[in-house]
Amino acid sequence: MVEIAPIPRSPRGAMLRQREVAERIKQYILHNHLGPGDALPTEAELCEAVGASRSSVREAIKTLTALDIVEVRHGHGTYVGRLSLAALVESLAFRGLLSRADDFRVLSELVEVRQTIEQGMAASIVTASDEALHGELLDLAEQMAECAARGESFIEQDREFHLLLMEPLGNELLTQLTAAFWDVHAIVAPSLDTTPESVRETVEAHRAIARAVMARDVAAFVRAVEAHYAPVRDNLREGLQSGGSGPVPAGPGDF
Repeated sequence: MVEIAPIPRSPRGAMLRQREVAERIKQYILHNHLGPGDALPTEAELCEAVGASRSSVREAIKTLTALDIVEVRHGHGTYVGRLSLAALVESLAFRGLLSRADDFRVLSELVEVRQTIEQGMAASIVTASDEALHGELLDLAEQMAECAARGESFIEQDREFHLLLMEPLGNELLTQLTAAFWDVHAIVAPSLDTTPESVRETVEAHRAIARAVMARDVAAFVRAVEAHYAPVRDNLREGLQSGGSGPVPAGPGDF
């Protein structure tokens, strides 16, 4: 067990000490090569390891729990958490919901990042994909078309489609980022003046993306991703220019 030097009491206050203890616990996890689901030592042992009092460790554990870095299982102990991006989703979503003007700005930034990731990974996505993935992407695109024909939302299919694009890369961080940005988009998305034409364009763009992956055509994939996000970017640009409005549930073609 790696022990870390005690933290001296600081005149800067308890809050700073709490952050210092939280950092020490993170160092402990790293130095002892612990991974998600691994058990942390008992509270007394952890206090000794990081050189802090029980109260400081307890407050630090609360902070790390909120960040999903540790998980407290009552009656069992404390474990390394899933290390998900839940805190990022909450923070970005709240930032967008906090201000009527910021919702459009946050979404514009999210769309830019999502498009950059997908276009930047185009060659890797089409190279690593296989026939099973091709079939799943095409099936999801057709499900979106069927939902659109009925005037229904296809948010779940859309989310799964974009996560599937990242799947063959085997990069867990990219997959988590894609899911996190998509979830924030879904939470914050304002009314984007969805029209039957924009919904049709969204469906066709997903079909084009699926066909490009199937054909292993990187250039076609990049163009299809551009076509997918173009209507959303145009609507967001109009929203920013008009001063924005409060966020409401998004329509079926907003993603």
